[in-house]
Amino acid sequence: MSLIQRIGYYLGGFSIGLVILAFFLNGKKTSCSYGPDSRVLKNINSKNLIYSQNISEALKSAEIDSFGITYILKKGDINFSESTPRQEPCGVYTIDANYNKKDVSLVVQNCDSTATLQNLIIKK
Repeated sequence: MSLIQRIGYYLGGFSIGLVILAFFLNGKKTSCSYGPDSRVLKNINSKNLIYSQNISEALKSAEIDSFGITYILKKGDINFSESTPRQEPCGVYTIDANYNKKDVSLVVQNCDSTATLQNLIIKK
């Protein structure tokens, strides 16, 4: 068996394996949250969210809507230099994102069973 035939068999089997994996994993809610940012965001999104008075006022004044807050909590970047993750009893995280061409920072207190959205800072 020549080298070209071996490569052909290898690529054929590899492509069949990829198709089978794509078929079985299609539609499943699988995620690869291995980085520190994605682990913290996944942890926050899995909890019951509580809005503080500052966030409620921002929602009422139409500075941002609930979709914007959801977007920030899913696609934002954790600013670990401004966060205190090991604070007792709940860690406080600052999440930075760009939403509607504005830089937005969201301060979240992450407890065991709830996540409280404490403050919203919109930088123009």
